Amino acid sequence: METTNTRVDADHRNASSGELAAEVVHDLQRLVDLEVRLARQELKELAITNAIAAACMGVAAILAILAVLVALPIVVVEAVPWHWQAALAWALAYLVIAGALYLLGRSRLRLQLPKRTLDSLKENKEWALRQLRSASR
Repeated sequence: METTNTRVDADHRNASSGELAAEVVHDLQRLVDLEVRLARQELKELAITNAIAAACMGVAAILAILAVLVALPIVVVEAVPWHWQAALAWALAYLVIAGALYLLGRSRLRLQLPKRTLDSLKENKEWALRQLRSASR
């Protein structure tokens, strides 16, 4: 092991400063690449776990809403002497609520490109072009 370290030290002494700088840059690029890969993997695992949890909670909410939507008309139909009119009133109430929620959702829906990301990409492109121009001088 000592001979390997001695040989590496000797290689570094014989290498020019430009070669050493290039080696450092290469090592840093590889380190950054590995860090990015690790971050992507961790984010992917976290996203999958969170998606499953959100889906479970969403299904639970839907089932709870369905239970309420079924139970309320039953209670009203049993409590009110004119059954079919009460059921019709509930159906109309559901349609009015559904329409209002649809209109609210449609008014808030935004189908557009991510502006901040595009701005950041443009800035990065300009920076990279400036770096290339200054490096070529």
